Amino acid sequence: VQLQASGGGLVQAGGSLRLSCAASGRTPSYYGMGWFRQAPGKEREFVAAISWNGGSTYYADSVKGRFTVSRDNAKNMVYLQMNSLKPEDTAVYYCAATRYTGAAMRVYEYDYWGQGTQVTVSS
Repeated sequence: VQLQASGGGLVQAGGSLRLSCAASGRTPSYYGMGWFRQAPGKEREFVAAISWNGGSTYYADSVKGRFTVSRDNAKNMVYLQMNSLKPEDTAVYYCAATRYTGAAMRVYEYDYWGQGTQVTVSS
């Protein structure tokens, strides 16, 4: 499975961005998908996850109520809508795929990773 994340950029605090992740390869629509982020000097952390059919979603407490993960299996796309952005959301955001069909929340549970897209939120 190959993953390509896009949609990052520079936005002011309180603004919104939508990240996209294009998946290709072996039956990506059956994989659980996740978003993670990594700020400079910090470990990669879980942001959001969605099961293969979109029936289950999970969010980190820090983004709950502000971010929404969704997927369109017909297009092999996964999205992360980010609203009410804060400076502490600044990081490189990665999409990832897991052969587990549910919504996984740990880095080690994911088998494939995209290249990352930079999100910078100015105060």
